[in-house]
Amino acid sequence: MPTTTLYRKTGDEVGTVELPDGLFAAPVNEAVMHQAVSAQLSVRHLGTHATKTRGMVRGGGAKPYRQKGTGRARQGTRRAPHYAGGGVVFGPHPRKYVLRFPKRMRRLALRGALSSKFTDGAVRVVEDLAMDAIKTRELLGYLTALQATGRVLIIAPSRDERLELSARNLPTVEIILADSLNIVDILRADVLLLTPPALDAVTEVYS
Repeated sequence: MPTTTLYRKTGDEVGTVELPDGLFAAPVNEAVMHQAVSAQLSVRHLGTHATKTRGMVRGGGAKPYRQKGTGRARQGTRRAPHYAGGGVVFGPHPRKYVLRFPKRMRRLALRGALSSKFTDGAVRVVEDLAMDAIKTRELLGYLTALQATGRVLIIAPSRDERLELSARNLPTVEIILADSLNIVDILRADVLLLTPPALDAVTEVYS
């Protein structure tokens, strides 16, 4: 069973904590992880783009000119695609970009992402991250003491208004609930911060 150091929020080492094998020592399947990322990002694509075909644009009821005798090619309407203001051929239309992804594969990808972060030394378990007041500078001091640089993902066991408001003005800090993990946020983060209650919740939900 993998173990890691348990820190205080001041940066002091308290001891060690054991991590579940199923989450932090799981096989890393890069192909499944790539599919999971693609499936998650596809949901963000609204797919509301649209163009008008020649049957949707306005006008074009009469022929531009008579059929014969002009020396030009015959034309039936000015709304044809080769006219300015005409319809669009093979243009985009509203569609869904959602990719179906099985739940078991999603879990496998999430476990692989957590294991990869642990192997890279990006997982930090903190004894407590409770804030006495809403102070961004105080939270930033804790992160500096924990050497949590770059993009930081704080995994919280439940909603904490003081912690959320303290981190609101830190563009590189994101807070996510332990029962709402997703692979994109995990892979994008440089450091994962968990508290023991959050670790228990992650173990209960995803093991």
